[in-house]
Parts: sequence; C-alpha cells; structure tokens
Amino acid sequence: MSLPPSAAGIAAGYAFTGPALDLGALLWDGNCLPGAQVRIPLPMLNRHGLVAGATGTGKTKTLQLIAEQLSAHGVPVFLADVKGDLSGISAPGVSNARVASRSAEVGQQWAGTGFPAEFYALGGLGHGIPLRATITSFGPLLLSKVLRLNQTQEQSLGLVFHYADRKGLELVDLKDLRSVVAFLTSDEGRSELKGIGGLSTATAGVILRSLTAFEAQGMSDFFGEPEFDTAAFLRPADDGRGIVSVLELPAVQDKPQLFSTFLMWLLADLFHDLPEVGDTDRPRLVFFLDEAHLLFDDASEAFLDAITRTVRLIRSKGVGVFFVTQTPKDVPGDVLAQLGNRVQHALRAFTPDDQKALKATVRTFPDSAYDLEELLTGLGTGEAVVTVLSENGAPTPVAATRLRAPESLMGPVDGAALDRTVRESALYGRYAQAVDRESAYEKLAARATEDVVTAERPAARAEPGKAGKPGASGEPGKPGKAEEDRSVVEQVVGSGMFKSLARSVGTQIGREITRSLFGTARRRR
Repeated sequence: MSLPPSAAGIAAGYAFTGPALDLGALLWDGNCLPGAQVRIPLPMLNRHGLVAGATGTGKTKTLQLIAEQLSAHGVPVFLADVKGDLSGISAPGVSNARVASRSAEVGQQWAGTGFPAEFYALGGLGHGIPLRATITSFGPLLLSKVLRLNQTQEQSLGLVFHYADRKGLELVDLKDLRSVVAFLTSDEGRSELKGIGGLSTATAGVILRSLTAFEAQGMSDFFGEPEFDTAAFLRPADDGRGIVSVLELPAVQDKPQLFSTFLMWLLADLFHDLPEVGDTDRPRLVFFLDEAHLLFDDASEAFLDAITRTVRLIRSKGVGVFFVTQTPKDVPGDVLAQLGNRVQHALRAFTPDDQKALKATVRTFPDSAYDLEELLTGLGTGEAVVTVLSENGAPTPVAATRLRAPESLMGPVDGAALDRTVRESALYGRYAQAVDRESAYEKLAARATEDVVTAERPAARAEPGKAGKPGASGEPGKPGKAEEDRSVVEQVVGSGMFKSLARSVGTQIGREITRSLFGTARRRR
C-alpha cells in the first residue's frame, strides 16, 4: 500500500540499512501504517536518550521493549525497576486478544520470549543479589546528596574524605565515617585539618546527626562489603544475548534520594573503570535511569555539573544512558542537550502548570509536520512521539508511533521463582553475605587504646618501690644499659613525630585514592 506523501517522507527517515531496534509503526492522520516502521539504529544507542510521559502512558513497557531487543542483539542492559513489574522480562509473554491486536496493527511477528536476567536489590532489601558500596568509593559528593547537606557541609565532608584517603583510613560503612568525623573534632585530631580549612564543631555536628538519622531509617545495609563490581553488568549470557540486570527497588520506594543517587554511583563507577572505545557498532551497555527527576531535585551545582560531564563523556566508553521521567523539564537543559533519542508518551494538560510544561516540551522537538500540542495530549497508551539519531548522526523526522508489544511477560514473575533464579546465580555466593573487616573504625579505636597504654607507661615507671630497683649495672636505683637502650627505643617509637611519619609513609605506598568526576573511587581489582 502506498503511503501519503508526508508519511512517506517521515518513513524514509527511518529506513536504515544497518542493525536497528524496531519500536513500532507510524501513525498518520489517525491511521496506523504497518508498512512504515519506526526504528533506532543500534550504533546510536550510546548517544543517550529520554523516555518521558505521564503516569500510565506506557513508559515501563517501552523500557521493556527496548531492553528485549538490545539483549537479542547481544547488548547488556541495566534497568531500575521502581514499581517491581520488570522482572517479567525473564519469562516468555502470554498472548491474549490485546497482544494479538497490537501485533497485527504494527506488523509485528510476535512470539513469547524470555530473556537472560540477573536480579539485584539495594543492600539486600528485596529478592535480588545485594548491591553494596563502600563509603570510600561512594564519595563525598554523592553522599552529601543522600544526606541532604548544604554546600558548606558538602565541602567539609569532602575534607573528611580527603583526610581519610591520605591516611589510609578505609571508610567501608557508616560507623567508619562517624568515627573519622568524631576524631577530627577531638582534642587529638582537631589540628589534622587546620592547614586546609579545618572542620568546625557545628558542621561536624550536622554531619553526625545526619548520619545518625540516616542509619535510624535502616539505611546502613546499603554501605559495606563486599562492594559490587559493576563490571558484572557487562557480561553476556551463554547464548550470546546480553544479560538484563534488573535492580529491584520497591522495598526502597520511600527512599528516593537514596536509590536515585545509588543509581548515579553505579553509572559513575562504570565511567571510572571503563576504557575509551570511541564509536562502535553497538553499545557495551545501555543504562536506564528511572524516576530521573529525583536525581536533580535539590541537587548542588557541583552535582549537576558532574552529571552533565559524565553523560557527555561516557558515550565514548560505549555506554548509553536513558533518562526516564514524566516531562523533559525534569531534566536540566545541559543534560537534555546531550540526549539524541526521544520517546515521548502522552502528556496531560489539566492545569496551568501542565499547559506550560506541554508548551516547553513541544519546543524541545525539531520542526514537525504534526500539531504536537494536540498530538501529545491525544496519544493513547502505548503510543509515543519519536525522534532519534540516524546512522549518520542527524535527527530523524518526528514520528507519531504505535509501539510494539513486548515479547516477555508484561508483569512481575512469581516471588518463589524469582528467589530461585537469584540463588542459582553465579554472583549470589560472592555478594550474599556482608563482611565487616578492619577499617577506619577499628584503626582509630586501636590507636586510642595504644595512646592510653603509652600514656600509662611513665606513670608505671614512677610507682613507689620501683625507682630504687637495681639494674644490670648493679648500682641501686640506676637502670642497666639494656633497659636504658630499650627506653630510648620506646621513647622514639612512641613519639608523636615517629607515628606521624610512619603513618605518612604507609599511606603513600599505594593507599592514596584518586577520585573521579563524582568524587567516587575504587580499589584496584
């Protein structure tokens, strides 16, 4: 069937010659045209993207549809499952009248298919393999956002991390950080940061209270060891398909600041570790950041700058990032400018603010043959306005699209089956059990004990009855040569200068940490 001239011009913009993901069929003048397929070139998936739309318009199913096809092309995918209904990607879908109708409309040869998946949970809260990070690697910038610190407090926390990094004090969990902050405001530790600005008692008090409240909310489980190695997200399945890594978040839905920032840590960690690969025929990983607006709420200028630079630079490392949110205005302009692929579901315009958001969204699209204000408010569930980057990097024409149906299960899998999949994973034994090794808390506690013992030695020597004890020389009250030598050694070793020098030398031999854009850090693997 021949297409109307305007529709034919749009369809020509999506007639790619290389591998591509099939999104659906073109909508024109109220009709679905299965002969005009709307697609995304596979090599362009590392040019980042946005999936937006009001609640209930089908964003989650769009993620599932894209993730399935990426996996089938051998590309690993990371999905944040906020509502708990993406676990079905591991199981074949079930055909019904709606699926059959949608498949016929868009020209899809639908077949129920499950895809290889791994399931994770933050700190083990949920069904999945526990994901943990150490405080050291999380870094001061991300932790400040979780703790909701202001700019001054964020800078002070940065000094605490700087000190811990230099002194080899590993910040593994919250008690480690608390002990270092307490030490730096004690009589003994107050001078340690004096030359670089110091840490005020008031600011330290705010940080300690924030840590205490944070821990009281049950969030201590997210920080600790074994720390998750994000390289696991890049593994292919045995059959060559990409593994879909699903992070289950329903158990922490009431902690949006935490899970959104933790997602950014995962992305920053990948950025920190991956080598440059330039443009490739397919991405190494595509990373979906759901509820993306939470990342930017109350974010500091330094945090926003770090996100912008990470998104800009991680493309050359073969990683594509899709932000998933309700309206494009949820994403700062500098970040939005980095996004080459757009899938915009319906928007609502019930209030003046809604109308303003609608007009702002329309202005972010290229010139179009559609009346976008009318179109965006009239799209049905599972329909979207699409524009992507073509194979030569130019934007494609704006295309109203009826999206394909996912071939995996559109809903969660049974909890028992999910638990079984998790326990059978090769990663479960490595990450299931938390460990608490010696770190800053234990080192500072040992140091305090040592200082007490050292302080008690002179008092013990001055005890009555011991001053006149004969030494090796045989003269009453005079120490022998061996005892005198030991006393000199003990005095030198026990001196503050010697301890400071020893700590300094020890920390310079492979311990000092280099931090990346987000202030994140990793130990050498």
